[in-house]
Amino acid sequence: MIQYPVVSLTQVGGKSTYQFLNLPVSARAASLGGKINSIKDNDLSLAFYNPSLLNSGMDHHLTINYISYFADIHYGYVSYSRTTKKSGSFAVGLQYIDYGNFVSADKTGQITGQFRVSEYAFSLMWAREIDSLFSVGINVKPIISNAEKYTSLGLATDIGITYHNQDKLLTATIVVRNLGTQITTYYGGKREPLPFEIQLGVSQKLKHAPFRFSILAQHLEIPKLTYNKGEGTNSGNNLISGDVQETNTFEDIAENIMRHMIFGVEIIPVDNFFIRFGYNYRRRKELQIPTRISTVGFSWGFGIRISKLNLSYGRATYHLAGASNHFSISTNLSEFKNIL
Repeated sequence: MIQYPVVSLTQVGGKSTYQFLNLPVSARAASLGGKINSIKDNDLSLAFYNPSLLNSGMDHHLTINYISYFADIHYGYVSYSRTTKKSGSFAVGLQYIDYGNFVSADKTGQITGQFRVSEYAFSLMWAREIDSLFSVGINVKPIISNAEKYTSLGLATDIGITYHNQDKLLTATIVVRNLGTQITTYYGGKREPLPFEIQLGVSQKLKHAPFRFSILAQHLEIPKLTYNKGEGTNSGNNLISGDVQETNTFEDIAENIMRHMIFGVEIIPVDNFFIRFGYNYRRRKELQIPTRISTVGFSWGFGIRISKLNLSYGRATYHLAGASNHFSISTNLSEFKNIL
């Protein structure tokens, strides 16, 4: 029997702990492809993806996000911000995920009860505008992960730099996410790495049309996100038949570039209503079924302002098995002072 060794250099998931840190917590972000770090307005939930987006326009803002995920998993994110003239803008937040109930059993298979698994990450955020164009921000995230009787503690940091030109309606960003370490492990052994990532983002709003386009380049710390097909650069082995398959180098380069990209567009017909669409190429290529691709990798959503509340909904298709539903609500608490 002939055996073919397989070397994979591209699978991001499964190589680090606390993967819940990468889940999209905002309905707006989910509808724009799952990640967005280059829209600078008063949406506090976007500061989760890039702390340098935090600004004085978010003062007294509160955002609450809830996500109905797969297999009875649900998670969410809540955050509140304040701004001071001398020190800059601050925000605190909490991200959580509840994986539901699990059946516990001993080594003989005898059921002994049930247990729950959950994870939490706190956000301690600060940002400051350097001048009229540039701002910087940092988000320190203590992490607690519980699985039955096992607990792990960690610490992650996000760092962002934003260039925002209001006259040209252009925003460009660079973000380093989840830089940190696992402080204590679940059960002895070696510490696991965190889901570290480097991102670039660009957003452009048109002056005379109700559109805002965004592009995000993800996982720039991993130059190659395509799968290693063989030893040579121009050929690959079919792991089932063993036949050598010729590949096109230009196509491989283009494929790898596309797997780094996430595309989004916002349509703003009126000031208080938004329609959003996103396309995550890597998600589509890795989770699609070739015989029935459907809308895997695409996402959509909308946002509306009703009185003093901003409501958003997002839906992202991961697989034919289903899609995730995202709900967000935010408000400026200072607008309720006259009522209270």
